[in-house]
Amino acid sequence: PVEIEKMERSNVTFVVEFILLGFSDLPNSRKLLFGIFLVIYMNILIGNGLLIVITKTNPTLQTPMYFFLGNFSFLEICYTSVILPRMLIDLWTQKGNISFLSCAIQNCSFYILGVAECLLLAVMAYDRYVAICKPLYYPIIMNHKMCVQLVIASWITGIPVLIGLTYQIFSLNFCDSNKLDHIFCDAPPLLEIACGDTYQKELSVHVAALFFIMTPFLLILISYIKIITTILKLPSTSGKSKAFSTCSSHLMVVGLFYGSGSIVYLRPESSHSAKSDKIFSVLYTTVTPVLNPMIYSLRNKDVIAALKKILPK
Repeated sequence: PVEIEKMERSNVTFVVEFILLGFSDLPNSRKLLFGIFLVIYMNILIGNGLLIVITKTNPTLQTPMYFFLGNFSFLEICYTSVILPRMLIDLWTQKGNISFLSCAIQNCSFYILGVAECLLLAVMAYDRYVAICKPLYYPIIMNHKMCVQLVIASWITGIPVLIGLTYQIFSLNFCDSNKLDHIFCDAPPLLEIACGDTYQKELSVHVAALFFIMTPFLLILISYIKIITTILKLPSTSGKSKAFSTCSSHLMVVGLFYGSGSIVYLRPESSHSAKSDKIFSVLYTTVTPVLNPMIYSLRNKDVIAALKKILPK
């Protein structure tokens, strides 16, 4: 046993950097992929940037709903900026080297921002619940101080747990390989190349994902059950359609974000494959941030009117 222990120790190498394989299995498509992701990233920056500007400057959009939307757009920009610029550099240079510390920072930032998005989507659902189910109390409940506190809570709630989780993952020993078959530093590929028994760490990741994905989701679900039952009691059809239209944009964003995120983090280990993980990761890191401004602007008369004011005819 002592010899085996010595051999195991000697096989453990201290990893100084990781190599993100990304799309190395598609060498001929690198330039095309670079072009596609550059266009996607520019769209995310412009679309969400415009939403931030109009929700801050337009007098008709100074309501809690648009305050949360502006913050959500800012989160979307931060969230994709943790992943996409790095991915674009890797595609352009055809190198995927990332230092141990940069990998840990990327992993931790990605999780903190992802959890903040989940919680902010729950806050936005609560806002719609108060607006539709308790309209007379809405200005009192959703005052500016309350809105600011809810946004701050969304940002900071997950930080201590996620820093602890990142520390747990990166305190593992990494043996034979430092190659991550993924587009960024994520827990599943890191746990794959770790040596020894990683069951406890995998369990920690799943428990954290379950808690931070499912708790806000259940809050959203409860809010919308109450919203729908209230809307169905409304006497007029126009009142029903107006109430539904204010919620439909939010529901579409929730469906996109939660759908793709849950597939990656909550499905069983046996159904994981590097290729499918990459596809779903691309989906939830790019599709929601790209579509978010479109969903909110195309389905919202106030946003369209505000955009017309600031954009040239």
